[in-house]
Amino acid sequence: MPRSRKNKHRNHMKHKNHKYKECHHERDDSQDHKAALNSAAVEEKPSCSLSSMPEKIPDKPLASESKSDTIEWSSREPSPTNICNDGTRYVKNEYCHGEEKSFYPEYQPCYDNPCRNCLDMCVAFVEQYILYKFKMKQPIIREDLLSVINPNYQYRYQEIFKRAFEHIEIVFAVNVMEVDTTIHLYDLVSKIKLPNKGRVCAGRGLPKTGLLMNILAMIFMKGNSVAEEEVWKFLNIMQVYPGRKHFIYREPRKLITQDLVKLKYLDYRQIPNSDPPRYEFLWGPKAYTEVTKMKVLEFMAEGSDTEPRKFLVQYAEALREENQKCQEKIGANTGTNARPRHLPCPQVLTPK
Repeated sequence: MPRSRKNKHRNHMKHKNHKYKECHHERDDSQDHKAALNSAAVEEKPSCSLSSMPEKIPDKPLASESKSDTIEWSSREPSPTNICNDGTRYVKNEYCHGEEKSFYPEYQPCYDNPCRNCLDMCVAFVEQYILYKFKMKQPIIREDLLSVINPNYQYRYQEIFKRAFEHIEIVFAVNVMEVDTTIHLYDLVSKIKLPNKGRVCAGRGLPKTGLLMNILAMIFMKGNSVAEEEVWKFLNIMQVYPGRKHFIYREPRKLITQDLVKLKYLDYRQIPNSDPPRYEFLWGPKAYTEVTKMKVLEFMAEGSDTEPRKFLVQYAEALREENQKCQEKIGANTGTNARPRHLPCPQVLTPK
């Protein structure tokens, strides 16, 4: 090869190697910079983080709050995030990493000062397990409930049980009661005597009592009758729609306008002189027998985290009903209208 051509080739290779070294040096600087940022992020990352929350919970068996524009209280409604459905997702909270084995081996509660979020998770597990057992018609035993609580928190099982039981009561209008103290067996007792322990229909399922109590409360708040479209407007906020199958209530329209009407808990009738025809709901005769307005008001106030006295007009009406029933009971027992001292009637308060 001629000398001039060799020189040109040598200069070209030097220039190419020089560019490669500069590019490689810049890439190294960039990688070092990224590594430094990542290292700083790791150092600043707290022991509890949103990213450490597990995406799913075990397939064992919680209501979120909804505010309605059509009524004066907020309703607690169950949702797919807190009921024992397959593929359930749990609401993301902060949980801690750890080495020891637990319900999730890679997530371990804080030892020194247990965070509320870790207790919330234990409450959710207990609640979902109770609902799962009830849904499948299996016995609910304390030993099994303790088994779903992280061993590090089992010493606080009474607090966890209390919170889980209270939330189930608010959402489903049922009481979690210990029916056998020998083996510590629990069961869900409906506030209203709906068939099949509140399931209404035969077979497995969850209680429908909470839905009925919400509708009865709405009727009471609206002056003892409410138009059907207002009921559905409220239920839509709870993600309950007519004609769409619900994971708890199945077909809601049939449940409300047929099943509960047939059981005489609701009265469903056409509004007089309405054209086109419109319908309304009222309390049925069985609702008046098994439920009082005061109980409905207390259920509504508990779901709204307030006191029944806050609803002045409805509270006064509920007291009048209590007073009337007290007088009727006294008259039936004694045959007179005299009031025995051991059966005082509630005092009727007139709202200011």
